Amino acid sequence: MPTATQLLAAMLGLTAGTFLLRLSGPLLRARINFPRRAEKLLEASATVLLTAMVAVTALTEGAGAAGVARPAGVLLGGLLAWRKAPFLVVVLSAAATAAVLRLIGIE
Repeated sequence: MPTATQLLAAMLGLTAGTFLLRLSGPLLRARINFPRRAEKLLEASATVLLTAMVAVTALTEGAGAAGVARPAGVLLGGLLAWRKAPFLVVVLSAAATAAVLRLIGIE
C-alpha cells in the first residue's frame, strides 16, 4: 500500500509530465514542419475520432444498444449544431427530445 508521500510524489510527477507534454506543442510547432498532406490528414483524423466517440456514446449503453431516444436526441442536437443554433438551444433541444421520447414510452 503506497504512503501519502508516495501518492503525492506520483501526482506531482504526473502533473509535471502533463504540463511538459502540453507545453511541447506550442514550442515545437515553430520547429517542425509537416507536409501539407500530413496536416490535412491530422485535421481529418481529429474529426473522425470525435465522430466515432459520439457514435459509440450515442448508440450503445453497456454491452447493448441504447434504444431510440438517445440517438434521436443526438441527431437533433447535431442537426441544430450544423445549422449553427446557439449552444444552449442545441443541448436543451437534444435533452428535451430524449426526455419526451422516454416519457411517452419510447426507450
